[in-house]
Amino acid sequence: MKEIITFNPIESDKVLLPIQYNHMVQAMIYKLLDEEMADFLHEKGFQNEKRTFKMFTFSRITGRYTLDRINGLIIFDGPIKLTISSHYDEFSNSIGNSFLKRQKVQLGNNHLEVKQLAVENENVNSKEIKIYTLSPISVYSTLYRKDGRKFTYYFNPKEEEFEKIIENNLKNKYKAFYSEEPPEGKVEIKPLGPTRLSVVNYKGFIIKGYTGKFAMKGAPDLLQLGVDTGLGSKNSQGFGCVKLI
Repeated sequence: MKEIITFNPIESDKVLLPIQYNHMVQAMIYKLLDEEMADFLHEKGFQNEKRTFKMFTFSRITGRYTLDRINGLIIFDGPIKLTISSHYDEFSNSIGNSFLKRQKVQLGNNHLEVKQLAVENENVNSKEIKIYTLSPISVYSTLYRKDGRKFTYYFNPKEEEFEKIIENNLKNKYKAFYSEEPPEGKVEIKPLGPTRLSVVNYKGFIIKGYTGKFAMKGAPDLLQLGVDTGLGSKNSQGFGCVKLI
């Protein structure tokens, strides 16, 4: 389920945020959730072996904007929109009810009015879908240098590992959410045209991801999970949010 929220700035006609604002959106989401839900996701989440999944993701903020690179700011002029997506109905209900009850929220130093809340269910009924990204898809692996030091390698969509890691990630999410084995068969993802690298600084950590359009093949239940919870890693930090074409 996707919830598309339109905000109006209250104190002025502009919304000022750091260019690297993902952590602020994530903090706002946790603050809006009811206490029990926020504690569950923050402390536990859905687990499969050593992996933990929050089962939600969010888009980049959209709206008319200018960049102040000298001061590291993105300045939105007028209304802004944010999409929050999850496969977990209790999460979606909690965040949606909070927006409706509060009507006003804080994002960074900005006080915003909730102008509109739209709910959209994207149902995957086919083994083949096309999607486009609302936030970058991040796919990575921890590798070792010759001297034994670890480093993080981010795969691009043309590398084989990009597809393989997304498939494994979806199957692990399925096991964590449903507590049962995922549907059999391969999950494929191929770029449709060029993709664009995005580099995000999240609380001092560099995260790389790719935006663009993609074609996917696989079991509908796995594709549905990807459309709802995000593709790849770092979903709850604002990565991998996608929409059906």
